[in-house]
Amino acid sequence: MTLDLHDVAVTWKGGAPLFPPLTLSVQPGEVATVMGPSGIGKSTLLDAIGGHLAHGFALSGSIRLDGTDLTTLPAEARRVGLMFQDAGLFPHLSVGDNLAFGLARRVRGRAARRAAVAEALERAGLAGLSDRDPATLSGGQQSRAALMRTLLAEPRALLLDEPFSRLDAALRSELRRFTFEHIRRRNIPALMVTHDAVDAEAAGGPVVDLTAGAA
Repeated sequence: MTLDLHDVAVTWKGGAPLFPPLTLSVQPGEVATVMGPSGIGKSTLLDAIGGHLAHGFALSGSIRLDGTDLTTLPAEARRVGLMFQDAGLFPHLSVGDNLAFGLARRVRGRAARRAAVAEALERAGLAGLSDRDPATLSGGQQSRAALMRTLLAEPRALLLDEPFSRLDAALRSELRRFTFEHIRRRNIPALMVTHDAVDAEAAGGPVVDLTAGAA
């Protein structure tokens, strides 16, 4: 499962591209990093890949996942997961119900769904917290729960938008390790945008500076 971008560029209302055309291949289990100053279009690039490009933006170039052209598919058909700065857990649902919300459709039956959630919570170091209010979790616990919810949907690729930026140094290091280990274990390609060179170094994959458009 490879994520391939070829001459990808995004423009706003027919203006100049936000960044130079980008060509990049992200291999299974690899985390590639996109860097660049605020406002250059890092998050917009992820929106384009995920199928969430806002009205007024136009995409050029090709985006392929395992050979399939994603640009012809609606967001829900792309099976591309997203992880943001904020965990984004639903406050009206318990921790377990938040994870159950992300379960792939193939997991059917109450017992199977409950078992899948319990296993994910255990892997995230959150065993026994299924009935907890998400607001009672620490920032790191919320982020781990959010990642597991995303992975339970069985995405074919993962997009990471500054996912560690709001954590203190110790939690940031721990969550980076946790996230990258799960990406490698799932053997899916991931693309991360960040301002932090330490994030990029820890990811270990190719690094692209959008100001140059080259790895």
